[in-house]
Amino acid sequence: MLKHIDHIYDVETDFSENVRPALLNGKRHFSNLMRDANSAFLPSAEVSEKPLRVGFVLSEHFSMMAFTAAVDALVTANLVSAASLFSFNTYGIGSAQVTSDLGIEISTQGSLDSLKQDSLHSLDTLDVLIVCGGFRCSLRENRGLTETLKTGARKDIILGGIWNGAISLAYAGLLGDTQCALHPDNHAFMNEKFDQVIVSEHSYVIEDKRITCAGHVSALEMMLKLIEQLQGKNIVRAICEILNCDRIVESGESNFIQSPNGPYLPDILIEVLRLMNSNIEEPLCIESLALCVGNSRRHIERLFKKYLETSPARYYLEVRITHARRLVLQSNASITEISVASGFLTTSHFSNCYKDYFGVSPSQARERGNPP
Repeated sequence: MLKHIDHIYDVETDFSENVRPALLNGKRHFSNLMRDANSAFLPSAEVSEKPLRVGFVLSEHFSMMAFTAAVDALVTANLVSAASLFSFNTYGIGSAQVTSDLGIEISTQGSLDSLKQDSLHSLDTLDVLIVCGGFRCSLRENRGLTETLKTGARKDIILGGIWNGAISLAYAGLLGDTQCALHPDNHAFMNEKFDQVIVSEHSYVIEDKRITCAGHVSALEMMLKLIEQLQGKNIVRAICEILNCDRIVESGESNFIQSPNGPYLPDILIEVLRLMNSNIEEPLCIESLALCVGNSRRHIERLFKKYLETSPARYYLEVRITHARRLVLQSNASITEISVASGFLTTSHFSNCYKDYFGVSPSQARERGNPP
């Protein structure tokens, strides 16, 4: 019979090297992999930097799916961070009203004229400007858009194109000898019209200050890569915890275990993590986990240290407290019931652990609800 975890791992009276790294100034801090799943719920830190400002130029019949995929990455980045990292505005080309490929009319913040005349929406306020195209968008040059992009290049703004938006950058002479990505249906046009431009077979390209992609899936991937360059890998991993949940579920892996942007984990370690996630209410001791995967406790501890930079005991506690956080915010179960369901021996210890990690007690977290 497998032995269940004893009080030493729950109450953590043993201040060995397995437990001590979880404590800093009386508070607990999640290890890297589990921090991604909880980043939106951690105490906020004061951040003085202003959010990076992104503008989207929506062409008539632009791809709604590609546009929303790009915006979703930015909005989710704000949700998983302690402060707002990005702001975004939309602009039509000749009018503030633009019709998408779905026939839905969109009211933007202004037209291209706004970028020239309105101090609130001028190019000087932007860090990134992206042209959103679509399958039925016109491939003819718009002189106003060409001049806007040239001005943006002079101001050293990051310029991009979604779907066939790269064609607008080509008209402005801003691709030069750089590679670009666009929808395969437009490759022939680009090669014929702009023979100096290198059309990539990749779905997205980020080169210097030019970002281009071919469609809605690559729009998300392109924006995630841009966010990684601007804000770091941890933010992107946290975004993927939310946006890639369906891909992870279909692969049969828990989002605690192997996210697309996370570290590679060996099969033995993945199996241990699966066992932890399957045994939350009655946690297994580390020796039992090792026995299940046919390895020694010492070997399992080395794997955790090498790949997750933490100990099995600490990671297991973080899995349980994350499970508890979801129950606190998403269920009507009592705090005592949640404590038991998360493998804690006493409600008081559970409440203390919860407050150490999230900065508030379970009751306070429930009163506040989910983060905005």
